[in-house]
Amino acid sequence: MSVNRQIILAKRPTGMPGDENLKLQEGAVPEVGEGQVLVRTIYLSLDPYMRGRMSAAKSYAASVEEGSVMEGATVGQVVESRSGDFKQGDYVLCPGGWQEYSVNSPKAMRKLDPAQAPISTAVGVLGMPGFTAYVGLDEIGKPQKGETVVVSAAAGAVGQVVGQIAKLKGCRVVGVAGAEDKCKHVVGAYGFDACVNYKDADFREQLAKACPDGIDVYFENVGGETFDAVMELVNDFARIPVCGRIAHYNDTAMPEGPDRLPGFMGKVLVKRLLIKGFIQFDYIHRQGDFLKDMPVWISEGKVKYQEDVVEGLENAVSAFQGLLQGKNRGKLLIQVGDDPTKK
Repeated sequence: MSVNRQIILAKRPTGMPGDENLKLQEGAVPEVGEGQVLVRTIYLSLDPYMRGRMSAAKSYAASVEEGSVMEGATVGQVVESRSGDFKQGDYVLCPGGWQEYSVNSPKAMRKLDPAQAPISTAVGVLGMPGFTAYVGLDEIGKPQKGETVVVSAAAGAVGQVVGQIAKLKGCRVVGVAGAEDKCKHVVGAYGFDACVNYKDADFREQLAKACPDGIDVYFENVGGETFDAVMELVNDFARIPVCGRIAHYNDTAMPEGPDRLPGFMGKVLVKRLLIKGFIQFDYIHRQGDFLKDMPVWISEGKVKYQEDVVEGLENAVSAFQGLLQGKNRGKLLIQVGDDPTKK
């Protein structure tokens, strides 16, 4: 335990981040101060929002400074504690970042019980992605029984949960994904009514066929052509929670073509659309509801989930590139260290 492998933001990326931007290096295991806790990372969560953290542009959260360890939520095990709230061996959720060991404040940590759920779910279906799906759909989408809900990135960490909650509320659910196996999975495993591959030449026609009564709620994760196709089918008073725009995260210039904003705003007016961006912590007051509902839905088999686990911190950069390209299947995790709960 003398070496701490970590990935730092060496240089801000232009376009897709690569090894020149996110560098693997070795450092010393940090010392534990009074009231602090040293945690060994088991799982590192990789999420699309991290691309924004690499940029210097002002956003809803501070950018990672060049030369600093890349930020990220982690699940780990306490190695040393100088806090009365945690003891050696505890499993915890903490903001450990892209590294093998991290020192954390107890205020930023949550103890996990492996007997209640696999510890990896703390950064997935029972963590930020699941909560994002829960509050975005419920607070902004407000789906009603019999309505049509469309979910982009339907096989991803957030999308897979959004669709299943919408089904619980009695909606027709249509997913959009970028591969045939993903589409088959969300229909077969999660119970979506249909799923359309946006890479198919007749994508727009397929989407229209899957939504014969139009679209009442569109949970936006992607942007790009999917958003354009959905906008042709939205009903009056449709609601659009904007969770992400992953198709545009690596854009380096404005898109070519005519200015379509006036026409878009005209549709917003005539259709009386509600389009609202949100960040999950805006609704932190709903976390108690989420932690009450989601474990029950999972235990009853009403919500299922898929995890995409990649072994080794050294593979984090390529895995993150794949995430931005839609290559992951379900919630993407890097297994950084041994998970004793699986033995």
